[in-house]
Amino acid sequence: MTQLVPNRFLFQFEFPLRHRAKLPSLRGDLAGWTDREMLPKLGELDGREEFADVWACWNETGIALACRVEGKSKPLRCDPRAYWAGDNLRLCTDMRDARTIKRATKYCQQFFFLPTGNGPRRQKPAAGVGKIKRAREDSPEVPEDKIKVSSKVRKTGYNLEALVPASCLNGFDPAEHSRIGFYYMLEDGDHGQQYLTVGDDLYWHVDPSTWATAILER
Repeated sequence: MTQLVPNRFLFQFEFPLRHRAKLPSLRGDLAGWTDREMLPKLGELDGREEFADVWACWNETGIALACRVEGKSKPLRCDPRAYWAGDNLRLCTDMRDARTIKRATKYCQQFFFLPTGNGPRRQKPAAGVGKIKRAREDSPEVPEDKIKVSSKVRKTGYNLEALVPASCLNGFDPAEHSRIGFYYMLEDGDHGQQYLTVGDDLYWHVDPSTWATAILER
């Protein structure tokens, strides 16, 4: 029988986002990341086998994110002008963790990271900011060159590492607001989608109440 409502939709998830005195270096080799920073694999609750490891951590300088994708056979398809249409990793944050609201506030943001798609030959990684649809109020514009991203592409997969500096996170204030809304979506041409809580059918890209809560642990 087809499952009409995914199990993850029935829960409100909280997890610790680990603090690092020094964030991992961005070289594309995943050096410095440990199991402590690995994000929970909640897809198992819906019987979905997850195809990638995803990590995240933070300190006062910003939030770092990384992923490792294996088992690819198709070539990467990445275009910053249509980042949602190919291989990409997206991060959504809400610096006020307003879990009851259905439309984004100015504290809600979406960032995207691509393993390729930048540079003269489009072989370098790319990063940018995507708008959240139907937001009550847009967050301030972010200079995209401040977002750091690196990647290492292999024939059968890739590594990706990224840093969103604190200056790019509207309302980032760990001392006063240690609970933040947090969501990621990873899309792949071979494997489909891997996501933290719910998928496209439940409008994660519109509704911040579908995201999880990350607790900024020290």
